[in-house]
Amino acid sequence: MLQLHNVSRHFDGLQVLQDVNLRVPHGSLFGLIGPNGAGKTTVFNLITGLLQPSSGSIAFKGQPLAQRKPFQITEAGIARTFQNIRIFKEMTLLENVMLGCHRQLHYSSVAMLLALPSFRAVERQARERALELLTWVRLDHKAHLLADNLSYGEQRKLEIARALATGPELLLLDEPVAGMNDSEKTELMREISAIHQRGYTVLLIEHDMRFVMGLCEQVAVLNFGRIIAQGTPAQIRQDPQVIEAYLGQDDADDADDEDDKSNSSKAGEVNP
Repeated sequence: MLQLHNVSRHFDGLQVLQDVNLRVPHGSLFGLIGPNGAGKTTVFNLITGLLQPSSGSIAFKGQPLAQRKPFQITEAGIARTFQNIRIFKEMTLLENVMLGCHRQLHYSSVAMLLALPSFRAVERQARERALELLTWVRLDHKAHLLADNLSYGEQRKLEIARALATGPELLLLDEPVAGMNDSEKTELMREISAIHQRGYTVLLIEHDMRFVMGLCEQVAVLNFGRIIAQGTPAQIRQDPQVIEAYLGQDDADDADDEDDKSNSSKAGEVNP
């Protein structure tokens, strides 16, 4: 469904991404992980048209995304959330999600100004859809509250519901559990899994390895702008480059030393 081929991005001589190759199959639940500063959000900004690649190509369903505006990419069927939450706090949850439905709303300006039956029918359809999406993230009971009254974790879930309201085929989630506690992460994991089971392809980026490993079917690891590993969660856990990227070589060596000491101690207990 989504393919990045030899994608690089430079900023004033600084190479943020270098020859990134990534393929996200249709219907997958795919994770892109890496330490802070690895270039993960830059990948999303390139996919959604906020940035253009310095070299390489990005295609969605076989069609190139180069030079398309962000709204055109949304219309093509890609929606995203942001690392820094972007919701309208002075509006209700329902109003926030209804805004995301604008791509599916078809009525004339005359129908809107005169509140004709055709306009009212479309508005009612959008309201029903927004309420349905709020149930998916368990916020329907707060639909008529101002978004400013939500907790940080709930605001993140509201942003997911609004992204879904655009009618995407591919949902991009930018660090969806940032700032959440463990119980909130567990709850959101269930909700993202349920969204995926409804037929959406999901690509999420995170630095929380535990969250991604417990949720995703396939994982790619980005470090210093390069893909250093890709495979199943089990394969990624055992990859030496991934261990080094997350722990650092010195810490990884210390961890190995501690394991050796622990194993020697256990052996000594068994064989005095």
